[in-house]
Amino acid sequence: MRWLTLYARSRQVSASFAATVIAAVGIWALGRGGGGSGAASASGSGPGDAPFAALALSAGVAAASVGLGGQDLALDRTAAIRWAPRRAAHVLLAAAVVAAVALAVRTLGDELAGTEFIVRDSAGLMGLAALGAAACGGAYAWTLPVLWTAVGLFVPPPTNTPTRVAAWLLLPAGTPTATWTALTLTATGTAAYALAGPRGRHVA
Repeated sequence: MRWLTLYARSRQVSASFAATVIAAVGIWALGRGGGGSGAASASGSGPGDAPFAALALSAGVAAASVGLGGQDLALDRTAAIRWAPRRAAHVLLAAAVVAAVALAVRTLGDELAGTEFIVRDSAGLMGLAALGAAACGGAYAWTLPVLWTAVGLFVPPPTNTPTRVAAWLLLPAGTPTATWTALTLTATGTAAYALAGPRGRHVA
């Protein structure tokens, strides 16, 4: 298991996890002070809770995405391991951790979003981060989830498929367009990162 320890250390997993927790707690606290509560919050569909929940998850994913690029290119190139399945596992595990942290923080007070909402957005945002790592490098993996979140917050009320896709982060749990968008981003991002790795690090 030594490779796992070295991998976690090179990907700054401890620092990423700490930043994920801090971001989730901070934004969730802000949401409790100014967001919605009650039935709307529990479903993740209320007008005041969804933006805060999306921001918290986006911040968590941005923190977790730091680990999508290694610090030592020579180590990556000389390690005799199969990278593709490990990269895919890294993305999916990071998404699960972001969701788990959000679900844990949610127990501290009023719910800002339901479980399905959190899992869906965590997976889709992490897929975007993986896609960003493959396209721009690990140092800039955070850009795509953060940019999409920013766009989603200012999209007019969705009335057609393109606007629903743009605002998928904020749509209620169970919305087909949002679910399929999240699944597509997760699958595409995970596959791209697993096969290509972070940009500039072509490790077979």
